[in-house]
Amino acid sequence: MRRLGPADGTPEVVAVRTLKMGDLLVAVPAVHALRRAFPGHRLVLAVPGWLEELVDLVGGVDALLPARGLDGPLDLPPGRADVAVNLHGDGPDSRGVVAALGARRTLGHRGPGTEDGPPWRHGIHERERWARLLRGHGIDADAADLGLLPPTVPSPRPGATVVHVGAFHGARQWPVERFAAVVRALRARGDEVVLTGSAAEAPRAGAVASAAGLDERHVLAGALGLGALAALVHDAALVVTADTGVAHLASAYGVPSVVLFGPAPPEEWGPPADGPHVVLTDARVRRGETFADDPDPALLAVGVEDVLAAADALRGVPARRRYPVLPAGVA
Repeated sequence: MRRLGPADGTPEVVAVRTLKMGDLLVAVPAVHALRRAFPGHRLVLAVPGWLEELVDLVGGVDALLPARGLDGPLDLPPGRADVAVNLHGDGPDSRGVVAALGARRTLGHRGPGTEDGPPWRHGIHERERWARLLRGHGIDADAADLGLLPPTVPSPRPGATVVHVGAFHGARQWPVERFAAVVRALRARGDEVVLTGSAAEAPRAGAVASAAGLDERHVLAGALGLGALAALVHDAALVVTADTGVAHLASAYGVPSVVLFGPAPPEEWGPPADGPHVVLTDARVRRGETFADDPDPALLAVGVEDVLAAADALRGVPARRRYPVLPAGVA
């Protein structure tokens, strides 16, 4: 992905989404809609720089503007952006960062600086939230347009069952011993299983591998860039994961997945209802504390047999590919 260079007279749309991987992926339908709505503009995505390989797969993005959260202004002179889009949130920090761009036109939810936008709505799916935002500004957007471009690198383990053992906060971390029991059972069914996670989650993946009797060749946590991770998921037979960015990758590529939900409601963050995906949770006991150190009761209510039954139900189900539809000549 090309980093944004000096201004050259081309009008620019700057969309701000300075969050993590899953947050970027739920905004993909809105990004595709912006590409179609502004074919003569350079489409710039302001996201953390470490997401660069994933931005390459979104499709239609012309340049990346590395962003470091909302602690300060973006590295862009005021007035350079023709259109600024707040795909980040509804609070004063995101509004301030977008307003500081000094764009001719600002697209955001109704409030200071965007009086013509739609009002913020709680309790709707994140993909629909950002598609609805653009529709409120007269731009056609479809929340189902969540597909990514095919990976540009080969999968490190084509056809494997991917068990993603990580999660950024403890509230989404299913117990190691349960992951290990699932892995043992999947291997007994004949699956080739690989374990994924971030570099920080490599010890957790190692603990699952040790308890499941896997050797280090099956542990890919911390060993893959985002491009290789996307390729792994794209060519996987099955993905088993908590509510993480990897779950959203499986949704984007239509890969059969079993997704375990804890503090977040799947009605707001889950996979498409028409895809080969099974959601497991128990909303009756959900505590909903996203940043808690211990697993949410809704996550702990999911047992090993629940996951295995869901995996068996998806066995042999083909992927439902969702590649983006972009204007002619746009990659």
